[in-house]
Amino acid sequence: MPPNSQRSLLRTKPVEQLTSEGEHSGLRRSMGLISLVSLSVGATLGTGIFVVLGEAAPKAGPAVVVSFALAALAALFSALSYAELAGAVPVSGSAYSYTYATLGELVAWVCGWCLLLEYGVSVAAVAVGWGGYLNVFLEATIGVRIPEELAAPPGAGGVVNIPAAVVVLLATAVLLAGVRESARATTVTTMIKVGVLVFFVAVAATAFNTGNMTPFAPEGLVGIAGGASAVFFSFIGFDAASTAGEEARNPQRDLPRAIMISLGIVTFVYVAVALTAIGAIGVDKLSAKGASLSTVMAEVTGSGWASTVLAVGAVIAIASVVLTVLYGQTRVLVSMSRDGLMPPVFAKVGSRAVPTTNILVVGVLVAILAALVPLGELTNATSIGTLVAFGLVNVGVLVLRRTKPDLPRSFRTPLMPLVPLLGLVLCVILIVGLGATTWIAFLIWTAVGLVLYFAYGRRRSRLNNDA
Repeated sequence: MPPNSQRSLLRTKPVEQLTSEGEHSGLRRSMGLISLVSLSVGATLGTGIFVVLGEAAPKAGPAVVVSFALAALAALFSALSYAELAGAVPVSGSAYSYTYATLGELVAWVCGWCLLLEYGVSVAAVAVGWGGYLNVFLEATIGVRIPEELAAPPGAGGVVNIPAAVVVLLATAVLLAGVRESARATTVTTMIKVGVLVFFVAVAATAFNTGNMTPFAPEGLVGIAGGASAVFFSFIGFDAASTAGEEARNPQRDLPRAIMISLGIVTFVYVAVALTAIGAIGVDKLSAKGASLSTVMAEVTGSGWASTVLAVGAVIAIASVVLTVLYGQTRVLVSMSRDGLMPPVFAKVGSRAVPTTNILVVGVLVAILAALVPLGELTNATSIGTLVAFGLVNVGVLVLRRTKPDLPRSFRTPLMPLVPLLGLVLCVILIVGLGATTWIAFLIWTAVGLVLYFAYGRRRSRLNNDA
């Protein structure tokens, strides 16, 4: 490869250029702190608890509570790095844009490609779990149940998961209505699901049995680490908030605050729900498939009313996760398209100040994925994509401190360089804890991404063509 070609792969995009392009993107600045916190919590709260708790608990046992705490700790270190970069580079590309400003175009492409995996697969994974709660709600209220063949994906007792596809398409329709409308819907649904989870903790705590907490960690540290790897994708909400950099009214001030506030809320609720759920019925009874928290409510109360209330909350909560994470994916794609690394149609903003074609294409593709792929493989693929992106952000904040020490920062990561280094190390540990199948899927995804970059993105890169 000629020397100039090698330099083009490592060329970074100036922060000033990123910020200037963000100011003229056509997206509308209409989101305040409450909307950003709601977006962040909405993208996070519900994912790991409503859907994945039953899958992670068999790996870690009652120590899945520690798994959530470990995943939260890893997320905290990365969140502190995100907070600094979100305040310094307030654009819609999240980790992709931060990496472009610090580590160069090729690494930025890999990061953006991982984010597309992270967001798209996360939406699909959450949507897959929606059908189980929808069936609980329908059966309890009108006595109707969607047949298993049409409410679960292949490999999980079904042929096609119709509810999963429907909830993704509904979220797509809300996003097309405009960012202000999406923010309002997110705020309302977030308040509902927080209330429902508080209700769950209060009811489950009445049946807490310390005997259900032993043996606490049947597989030791290996089981705890495996559980943490499985649930880590549940903490990507603050990552979604950072994609709103071009639609926040005061991104330098509000984005760092929203990131830290949301992570605190989510961690507290996750640990409280996991602790009371296992204490109430034990790990063995937690369903690895379907509506595990509804199962807890039915066991504790001996009737269907509490389970129905929870199912209603879960139907709303999981729909809001789908909405907010789908939002994040479309905004990352806007940034990649604006840089020339993706087709320009994905950055085109319509009359409602939203990327219309982008939203439609992403919504349809994710709906198909949600309808046809089993939950377990989806959540694992999401975890590895998230961990790679977080690791790169931790490196990026170190690089930007060195290359741009005088850049205005509304938030500064404390205990530099210890915090980002710990965040990087924890990301690596959690990546190693993922299984061989997940690694194979990730390597295939990365290889496909590199082929696309060298065949399309590198030739059309605005940064390299301008240079």
